[in-house]
Amino acid sequence: MTTTGRPEAPGAYEPVLDRLGDQTGLRPSERKVAAVVAERPGEVAAMSMAELAGAAGVSEPTVMRFCTTLGFGGFQDFKFGLARELAVGTPVTHSAIEVDDPPATLVTKIFDHTLSSLDRTRRSVDTAQVERAIELLLAADEALFVGQGASGILAQDAAQKGVLFGIPCAAHADLHQSFMAAAVAGPGTVVVAVSHTGRTTAVLDIARAAKENGATVIALTGEQGPLVELADCALVLQTLEDTNIYTPTISRLAGLVLVDVLATGVALRRGPEHLERLARMKEGLSRFRGSTD
Repeated sequence: MTTTGRPEAPGAYEPVLDRLGDQTGLRPSERKVAAVVAERPGEVAAMSMAELAGAAGVSEPTVMRFCTTLGFGGFQDFKFGLARELAVGTPVTHSAIEVDDPPATLVTKIFDHTLSSLDRTRRSVDTAQVERAIELLLAADEALFVGQGASGILAQDAAQKGVLFGIPCAAHADLHQSFMAAAVAGPGTVVVAVSHTGRTTAVLDIARAAKENGATVIALTGEQGPLVELADCALVLQTLEDTNIYTPTISRLAGLVLVDVLATGVALRRGPEHLERLARMKEGLSRFRGSTD
């Protein structure tokens, strides 16, 4: 973290209110400021230093020290970070679902949770690896998308975008079929292995079989692990996902967005003739489903 509170590299950013969770480095007077920020973040974003000091019952130097302790260059830099965070929704740590939450509260919390987590994921994506993945898919003769459970849904969506990729794409519902395809794959095959944990045994086995036969493996995952170590290119999507109780919705949405990025990136680089064919296909599809005259 730099002295301005901004990330030095992709993945280094930590939301302002998330930093308040660890108050071990804060003095008792600074914790009073933290309490006001946590309880009234929207109001604090519009306050002056004197107003925040008054609301917390501390001095202005204490407010300044609070900001620098969190890693910001000063009060204005702190307010900028807070305002930016609020613009994309309440941070995940402030969106925890309670058993007695009514539907209206669930709507707010889950949407806020999703927006803030996706924004964090966007900032953490390694664009160099995205570029590498696009290049590998451009050079491929075919693509095999593999995933199990919720990751299998993402793989199916990716295969559905085969016309954008411009090569034969498959995502078998039966993982035995995926293993067989991987076992006969060759250097012209790219296997996109999807696993949020990066440790799904079946997905690892399929990716390993494909690589042993000369195929290229792109990992689409949520964390470092065996799948990243196995892959030729790793797309790691950092999300704040609670997989203990809930289906990993955020990671799946982030994966769907990244698949769109890959499909669009490949389509654009295939040149004007490919884009013209896509335009004709879209026009024909509209007529086919009766959505145009």
